[in-house]
Amino acid sequence: MSKNGRILVAMSGGIDSSVTAMLLHEQGYEVIGITMKTWDYAGAGTSKKETGCCSLDSINDARSIAVNKGFPHYILDIRSEFGDFVIDNFVDEYIAGRTPNPCVLCNTYIKWDALVRRADMLNCEFIATGHYANIRNENGRYVISKGIDENKDQSYVLWGLNQESMARTKFPVGQFRKQEIRDMAFEMGFYELSKKSESYEICFVPDNDYRSFLKHKKPELIDQLEGGSFVATDGKILGKHRGYPFYTIGQRKGLEVAFGEPMYVTNINPKNNTVTLGLFDELNKQSMTVRDVNIQKFANLGSPIEAITKIRYKDPGTNSTIAMEGTGMKVTFHKPIHAVAPGQSAVFYDGDDVIGGGFIEKEINKDS
Repeated sequence: MSKNGRILVAMSGGIDSSVTAMLLHEQGYEVIGITMKTWDYAGAGTSKKETGCCSLDSINDARSIAVNKGFPHYILDIRSEFGDFVIDNFVDEYIAGRTPNPCVLCNTYIKWDALVRRADMLNCEFIATGHYANIRNENGRYVISKGIDENKDQSYVLWGLNQESMARTKFPVGQFRKQEIRDMAFEMGFYELSKKSESYEICFVPDNDYRSFLKHKKPELIDQLEGGSFVATDGKILGKHRGYPFYTIGQRKGLEVAFGEPMYVTNINPKNNTVTLGLFDELNKQSMTVRDVNIQKFANLGSPIEAITKIRYKDPGTNSTIAMEGTGMKVTFHKPIHAVAPGQSAVFYDGDDVIGGGFIEKEINKDS
């Protein structure tokens, strides 16, 4: 029996999760590796060579680490659950005129649930992933905070985890910077792993072209939507578009219509198949509502508090006041914020700590 207990490590075959497994192994945990098969590219109608966490090469890379270090490794096929929930939601959100967050949904409803269930089956007390984040117990609650490496911090995509999952979760690489992780892999003798590139694609959109993916999934509907109108804020028709699901709030490039000045997508109306274009300043918003809120740091949020709110992954965050309204949240920004996109995640921070998060429902008003 190991001194620290048994831990199930999610191994994608990439450097972060591989070093996670090796660090825990060296710390005295009884490591069991698991690679989750969430997707196969044949389902996307693409001929591109498989890359990323679901490819055969990645699975083999994860297994080779386990063999080298002498711990078990399993493959867990969750394609059915993943496809039914994450991919269907991804398509439905674009059809509804919103911009989805598939990684948040996958973490919250698929990966952690699958990890915890398999951990129970294998008598593992803990689970671990290669996310750049930190987690601690404070006053009886588990709190997620930003990773040390601000450029790699992934706390934004973890707002949906509940206390039960957090109590069993470890993020070993959150205390390190990316270059330190590469150096560790090199020093451990995994030279190719230390140089391995990273993929920033959505795992089920291998060519990073979500428009082609949507057309593959909903060909007849997308064909019907082509030829809708670009309109100005005053309703004037400015031209024809390729179908409103192909556009996102704040988009400037790829509009395929010439204007005398830069124009941006400011609104998407699925009912009328129209995409509203406006000037940069028309994207400024002062407040918004957020749905499906999950609060992590506090047992309850009875009164409004000050927080830093991020509305997208690379957003540095904006000072705001947040107030619960039923199961939702009203967010009032202390200065106008740019390009609020319904469907994206809003994540609330207290310094480096994640207070919680939810999905952006709508902006309430424009900056005057």
